[in-house]
Amino acid sequence: MDTLDSVIVDINDGFWSYLLIPLVIGAGLYFTVRSRAVQVRMFPEMLRVLSDKAAPDAQGRKQVSSFGAFTISAAARVGTGNIAGVAAAITLGGPGAVFWMWVMATVGAASSFVESALAQLYKVRDYDGTFRGGPAYYMERGLGKRWLGVLFAVTITVTFGFVFNAVQANTIVAVAGNSLGGADSTWREPVVGAGLAVLLGLVVFGGVRRISSVTQVLVPVMAVLYLLLGTAVVLLNLNDVPRVLADIVGGAFGFREVAGGAFGTALQQGIRRGMFSNEAGLGSSPNAGAAAEVSHPVKQGLVQSLGVFFDTILICTMTAFIILTSNPELAGARQGADLTQNALTSSLGNWSGHVLTVVVFMLAFSSMIGNYYYGQSNIEFITGDDKRWVLPVYRVLVLAVVFLGAFGSVSIVWNLADISMGFMALVNLVAIVPLSGIAFRLMEDYREQRRMGIDPLFVRDRMPELPRVECWEK
Repeated sequence: MDTLDSVIVDINDGFWSYLLIPLVIGAGLYFTVRSRAVQVRMFPEMLRVLSDKAAPDAQGRKQVSSFGAFTISAAARVGTGNIAGVAAAITLGGPGAVFWMWVMATVGAASSFVESALAQLYKVRDYDGTFRGGPAYYMERGLGKRWLGVLFAVTITVTFGFVFNAVQANTIVAVAGNSLGGADSTWREPVVGAGLAVLLGLVVFGGVRRISSVTQVLVPVMAVLYLLLGTAVVLLNLNDVPRVLADIVGGAFGFREVAGGAFGTALQQGIRRGMFSNEAGLGSSPNAGAAAEVSHPVKQGLVQSLGVFFDTILICTMTAFIILTSNPELAGARQGADLTQNALTSSLGNWSGHVLTVVVFMLAFSSMIGNYYYGQSNIEFITGDDKRWVLPVYRVLVLAVVFLGAFGSVSIVWNLADISMGFMALVNLVAIVPLSGIAFRLMEDYREQRRMGIDPLFVRDRMPELPRVECWEK
């Protein structure tokens, strides 16, 4: 097992260092310049459109709102990456990794805008009146390359439906073990794994409307509860905040480390864990964004960009301060959520560790819901209308992976997630760079209507030269 883990680490380091990190940064900077920093310039507009209501469909059924789609994507974004992922980044890359997570979020929000606006433009209507879409759909309809869409669809289904869901189950078991005293138990893994599989099954067999209704409750509750815990820690350690900020900025450039590779390690871990956490440019959140009923594709692009800031600048920063105000000894520290849990209990007492167990469960469970939906949307892309037996089989396999993930090794699970996530981002970025011009034209159309004082409305006749756009009739 150690040999396998070592091989996976070597592959990851080469792939991320020499290919993916330059591509992610380059694409994010390109989108930022081309859009004139849409993620900063239109931030107030992001907050405004978040409250838009969704009109019912022709049968009077409630559609997924802009906020509903935001919570589906936030359910996948705001998961254990915000607790276990940040802990892993700090353990491996030092406090400086947090700085690069901030940079990744700021630059990556432009990538999130582009991919989510494109997903809205090229979405399709499902048999039950809901919408579905995502990178596979704009690869086929925008680029005319169905084979690339199928490759992406398979990759995201494996990455989110299986690998990332194993990560969530693995993290829940880790924090549950701490709450139960950290003692080994032969019953903990099977009981927790089986319980998660049963609860997830009750949701995923109910369709996208049930998924949206569950995440709209879970995501705000878990975020507020976690932020309250984090705020309490920061207030109790207020004198340490300047030191923590100095460690983050100094560590980002290797100023506070003796090892010559400190800068590279902080940069790599910050970008890896930042992408796992906020998913900007990864191609996952557009699958949720496409499900929304909005009047203009740009609205959902803005909402999904806001999700990047919500995830990293708010939630991940809180985790970093919880850990770093406890001034931990990072050498030899475990990489999972138990580092965050130990830091929390050292500041607030043992009760807070048990509360964090509940929070992690809510975070991870909502992530499983969002992860499952991403796979379902892409299986529907591959199979079309003939999915009567495929989706039930997929659901059963997802539940089996959740159960088995409870038994996995933390290191191997996270390293496999890095490989699958990286390949997925590579395929998505190859597609959205040439398609980004369409997203920027949509943005100008949106801004022109806003300058006229009207609520922007898009119909495909406004850009009649774009082929295979089907859900934007008059």
